[in-house]
Amino acid sequence: MKIRIETHEDTKQIHSITYQAFENHPHHEPGAKPTEHLIVDGLRRDNALTVSLVCEANNEVIGHIAFSPILVNGEASTWVGLGPVSVLPEHQGKGIGGALIREGEAQIKQLGYQGIVLLGDPSYYGRFGFESHPNLTFAGVPAEYFLVKGFENTIPKGEVNYHKAFFETA
Repeated sequence: MKIRIETHEDTKQIHSITYQAFENHPHHEPGAKPTEHLIVDGLRRDNALTVSLVCEANNEVIGHIAFSPILVNGEASTWVGLGPVSVLPEHQGKGIGGALIREGEAQIKQLGYQGIVLLGDPSYYGRFGFESHPNLTFAGVPAEYFLVKGFENTIPKGEVNYHKAFFETA
């Protein structure tokens, strides 16, 4: 297994992997098509991928993770959003998503960011130190599913907004 920065040649595979990873995801309404692949496409189109990594096994891309800038109270911040993280269904449950999260976090820290936010399952992301925190909120989402991980003791206070690509898919 090898984790590396995405290249232009990975774009179609990332699109397919992300679609497949979310195709039967339990947070989607029955019969609804996934849109997470469109988020990644939009972030890439707008040059808003802070870090974009793929996981390869046997020379095949089998996973992807995206990090992008966020706003806190409408202002640019030193924090990023994680998501989506995608692994081909036949490779899920093998630690690939976790490896992508850990490597992505290391690269985000190295770039000087102060922390990461995400919308996700607290039982999964809690393993990596993510937790809900009253300082940061995301409108319309129950607090227990909006998770943060600060790299220093200071967590900003306010409402988070993601890049517009997260909202153009509906």
